[in-house]
Amino acid sequence: MKQQIKKLMNEFQRIIQPLFTRASFLSRLYFLLFDQAYAFEQQSILKSKIKYRDSNGIQKESSSLLRRNIHRLEKGLIMRPRRSIFALDYIGETLKIFELARNIEGFNEKELIWASAVLYEYFSVVDSSDKRLKKHILHYESLGISAASNTVPYKSVERAKHTVSYAELAQLVKARRSTRWYLDKVVPRKLIQDAVYIASEAPSACNRQAFRFICIDDESAISKVAKLPGGTAGFLDNIPCLMAVIGDHSAYLEFRDRHAIYIDSSLASMQFMLACETLGLSTCAINWPELKQLDKRITSALNLPQHERVIMFIAVGYSLPEGGIPYSSKKESVQLLTFLGGDK
Repeated sequence: MKQQIKKLMNEFQRIIQPLFTRASFLSRLYFLLFDQAYAFEQQSILKSKIKYRDSNGIQKESSSLLRRNIHRLEKGLIMRPRRSIFALDYIGETLKIFELARNIEGFNEKELIWASAVLYEYFSVVDSSDKRLKKHILHYESLGISAASNTVPYKSVERAKHTVSYAELAQLVKARRSTRWYLDKVVPRKLIQDAVYIASEAPSACNRQAFRFICIDDESAISKVAKLPGGTAGFLDNIPCLMAVIGDHSAYLEFRDRHAIYIDSSLASMQFMLACETLGLSTCAINWPELKQLDKRITSALNLPQHERVIMFIAVGYSLPEGGIPYSSKKESVQLLTFLGGDK
């Protein structure tokens, strides 16, 4: 009977869905009446806005607001040609959040060093005679900032050099395949730390890096958590190490940025998995479904505040030599690529 009712409801929704696509308010009404798929996420985003305002854009030992504004200053410093005056709309806010962060015990020292150096560079190059900058210059001078590091924009030619060829990179990505069968062997935490370091070098929106990794390597905890995604059926008892990739909505104030945590976390996750491959570890990306009940369960299991969201899981371990690997034929580049413009 339950299956019959579900079938009838699905058929009813299939019939009425086109009606609710005729206007955006009708689409919102549809989800309000028939589908609560976005309810947990909407609540999460609203809570994150409150947290952002209450904490002045500071998340414990880091500040997404400071990181964003310092990165904006960096982009202004590298403009060609560089304007004599820029950042007037946010330099005051940047100085205030820097001063606030500097007075927080345990705030990340590396972040403060970077911010100090960029602020020093900014006030060294802007036109200090401009009256609009007067109050900001006085505030800056009261902070006693000195050029203590070289963590400022630099020329492209000065970038770190690499020795990885296209062929070597192609070989690496071919070698990294979703692996579901692992040896009964402990994954050293040092290797996880090394892989997360590589993940931290991934680009993110205004360098906010609003994500983190939770490493679950306790057998009972893995068993409890790994069964929730749904894509682990049949091999969850074989996972020696499970990584939860967590995005933090409270790093963003505007609703327009609600997808940034998914993009940034995904970029970092791919670098993490490639790093694992170079360390002799195999990985399997595990999709996290957007289901209200599962979101509640995983939030409880990982003791997460609601403004933090699980983006995905990653199984990590030493590959079982006899374990099977799906062939997973990939699309050709011509299927994935479109050129706009004339022939070149």
